[in-house]
Amino acid sequence: MDVVSRNNVTRMGAADGPTLLLAHGFGCDQHLWHPVAALLQNRFDIVLFDHVGSGNADPEAWDPVKYSSLQGYADDVVEIAEALDLHDVTLVGHSVAAMIGALAASRAPARFGKLAMITPSPRYIDDDGYRGGFSRADIDELLESLESNYLGWSRSMAPAIMGNADRPELAEDLTATFCRTNPAAAKVFARATFLSDNRADLANVGVPTLIIDCRQDVIAPPEVGAYVRDHIPDAQLITLDATGHCPHVSAPEATAEALAAFASA
Repeated sequence: MDVVSRNNVTRMGAADGPTLLLAHGFGCDQHLWHPVAALLQNRFDIVLFDHVGSGNADPEAWDPVKYSSLQGYADDVVEIAEALDLHDVTLVGHSVAAMIGALAASRAPARFGKLAMITPSPRYIDDDGYRGGFSRADIDELLESLESNYLGWSRSMAPAIMGNADRPELAEDLTATFCRTNPAAAKVFARATFLSDNRADLANVGVPTLIIDCRQDVIAPPEVGAYVRDHIPDAQLITLDATGHCPHVSAPEATAEALAAFASA
């Protein structure tokens, strides 16, 4: 199967500039990158795509076994980089795609020169000495709600995930991307996301890494960003004066500025 068609790969911006490969999080698609992409397209070669099961990715490519773990998505990211013959690219992952990015960068360091993680979480469930932000009961309830009524879950969760209650149009945009996602695929991806534990994988990231988080985020609290910084060699952390889990949507200027400085350094 053609990788470009499978993942609905699109390209925009300055063909001779540094390349950014933007990977979206759970329930999202490449559409949510557009505010940041618009700010960076004059200086960067920007590659966008949809994870299989999301957006306009090829529905025939969906495989519930492959995509029951984050490694399946990471393999796709590597294949995209190979298909486009990308080298020294800055891989940018939002939310769970930050951990997908960590797996991809560890597997193919020749392809990915840098890794930027936006509101990452290596484990959502609290553990001894670790705060992920959720109890196992919280996650079980979340998954049960999602699996019983995905569209209803999307409408109720999007405002909490996005934050910024004074700008309801942002949550509406996120809800729309949730509703474009194949519900069957979303249920599998949700389990792969919220039950994952990638803490041990952080030490394997061998490329310069930037973590971007927000001062208030109900999905990935500030302690998580600090944990990721402390467990990836030589990683740096920028905390934006922003709220919510999607600063590339709610604070695109600050997010774009941080990404541009990191990718250009």
